[in-house]
This record gives sequence, C-alpha cells and structure tokens, in this order.
Amino acid sequence: MGADLMKKEIKRTFITMLNEKPLSQITVKGLVAECGINRNSFYYHYPDLPALIEEIVQEETAQIIAEYPTIDSIETALRVAVEFCTKNRRAILHMYNSVNRDIFERHLWKVCGYVVSEYGKTIFEGTSIRPLDREIIERFYRCECFGVTMEWLSEQMNSDTTKDIQRFCAMFRGMTEEMIRRSTLEYAENEETSE
Repeated sequence: MGADLMKKEIKRTFITMLNEKPLSQITVKGLVAECGINRNSFYYHYPDLPALIEEIVQEETAQIIAEYPTIDSIETALRVAVEFCTKNRRAILHMYNSVNRDIFERHLWKVCGYVVSEYGKTIFEGTSIRPLDREIIERFYRCECFGVTMEWLSEQMNSDTTKDIQRFCAMFRGMTEEMIRRSTLEYAENEETSE
C-alpha cells in the first residue's frame, strides 16, 4: 500500500471508529489492528493520535471552505458552521467531549472566521465603511457563529438549531445594513469636519 493510500485508510478507519466510540477508547494499537497495518506504519505518518485528529479536522475545514467559495447571508454562514458538525455527528460529539476538544474548537473558529469574512465581502462591497467598524462587525458575527455552534454542541446537538438560526436571521434582518449606514455616515461627517 502506498503512503497516500495508507494515510487515507488510517484516517477513514479512525473516523469510523470515532463514530462508534468515544475518543478516549481509541488507541493507536486498536486503530492499527482495525487498519491491518503495524504500529510503525502509523508512527511513520503521525507522531500520535492528536496529530492525526489535527490533520483530519484541517482537511475537513479546507473542504468546507472549498465548497462555499462565497457566502451571501449570515444565515448561510451559520448553516455552514452547523453543517461542519452534522456531517459526522457522533464523531464530532466524541471529539467535543474529549480532551482533544481544543483541536476541534480551533478549526471551528477558523471555519467561522472564513464564512464570516466571505459574507463580509458580499455585504461590504461598494461601501465606504471604516475599516475598524468592518472589523468589529465581522468579529461580532464570527463570535455569534462560533457561539451558536458551541451551544448547540453543548446540548449534544439535540435541538433543531436550523429553526433557531432562521428565526434569528429573520429578526436580525436589516441590522447589518443599518450598522454599515451609520458607520458610513459618521465616517463622512468626520471627513467633512476635518477639512
């Protein structure tokens, strides 16, 4: 088996195992037995299980980013973060409830940052919003996206967060445009008084 195929098989087997049992019950010994490879083959590719997890989550993050080259609404941004988790629900929950949760959180934060910055490209295009105000709005949405997803995970994904997202977005509609309008207006007024 070639190196790329072996890595692919290790990752596939690990995800299968993670969908079946908590991360704390997965060992390198059990993983290589499931793969039908020896321990040295595993350690040739990965120094430990956290390094394997890191690579898997990085690849999933990159795939999500590739699937959504543009984000046209905050609802889409929130939905993408939720889809990131539902794709392998049990595996995500096992990772969320493990000591390696920080790896997952880091990459979820990256996904949230990406989808919000893509959304920003849509809503800020053609505006003269102050850069600091743009940064504040994007940071708010990134935290909102991350927070909604983490709260949903803390409930073990039992609630129907899609309906909550739709309702939140319906109530919030127009707020971003109003923030941009206020920022642009204040920026223009400040420019006039400084002349």
